[in-house]
Amino acid sequence: MAIGTSIPHAIDSRRSYAMLLMVVGSVVISFGGLVQRNIEFADPWEISFYRAIGMLGAIVVIIGFNYRGRLLSTMTGIGGLGLLASALVSVAGIGFVQALAHTSVANALFILGAIPFLAALFARLFLGEKLRRATLITMMGAAVGLGIMVGRGLSVGTGFGNAMALLTAISFALFAVIVRYKRQSEMLPVLLLSSVFIVVISLLIKMGNIVIPLRDILLCLFWGGCLSGFVNWMFIIASRHLAAAEVTLIMLLEFSLGPVWVWLFIGETPSIWTVIGGSLIILAVALRAAFELATKPKPEQTASGPI
Repeated sequence: MAIGTSIPHAIDSRRSYAMLLMVVGSVVISFGGLVQRNIEFADPWEISFYRAIGMLGAIVVIIGFNYRGRLLSTMTGIGGLGLLASALVSVAGIGFVQALAHTSVANALFILGAIPFLAALFARLFLGEKLRRATLITMMGAAVGLGIMVGRGLSVGTGFGNAMALLTAISFALFAVIVRYKRQSEMLPVLLLSSVFIVVISLLIKMGNIVIPLRDILLCLFWGGCLSGFVNWMFIIASRHLAAAEVTLIMLLEFSLGPVWVWLFIGETPSIWTVIGGSLIILAVALRAAFELATKPKPEQTASGPI
């Protein structure tokens, strides 16, 4: 039996808030590729280490503020699926940094654009989660944009970098489904635990040799703490009120805007097809978010119906 098939997916009264939260978070985290390109000396494992330290600090602050003296009970409440989600986030975090280091920002983000479609597939298989018509239409529009970007804009790159991007996409899509399934549980400890995993793995790989310039350390901490840590917190909050595919669909904004920032600020020029495809994705998601914000669910809708 599919996991969670008996769970009613009611339209949440806070959907508009969650949609807006995801749009803002996706725009903020889209600067990650630009930050990575400004790191001068650190290798991917050193970046992963300090980035995870930054995220760890951010999540400790958030959990400490929300739960104060209940950190241990909050950590133990995630269960077996929480441990699996932590492992998936760890794989996605390491894979993302490796992908950016071994291929272009555009290449990596194009492949990550498959996340919402993978999440929709996994949510359908494991949760029995159906999608609203408006979401399906948005996904079709975004798929056209993504197809243009990949078909016309994806350069050969390196096989390893592209493979790491695909591994990241699969891992994060599965994570999104788990968060959606456990939306009534506190999943912040998942981010904390995944950061610990990444720190330990990076230390082992580097054999403790993680000395890099202070400027690179600060950039990694900013990337992990401010961009990734707090935005992933927003992602978890939004996942309680949106379908897994909807959350990851809005994340396409990150993958569309990321190549734009590295183009504007450091001259890593995207092709015209990248611009066209990315513009279609941004337009589709913007129209979907605007529609959601302008439409309030009727009282009788809150009892049942697909998300």
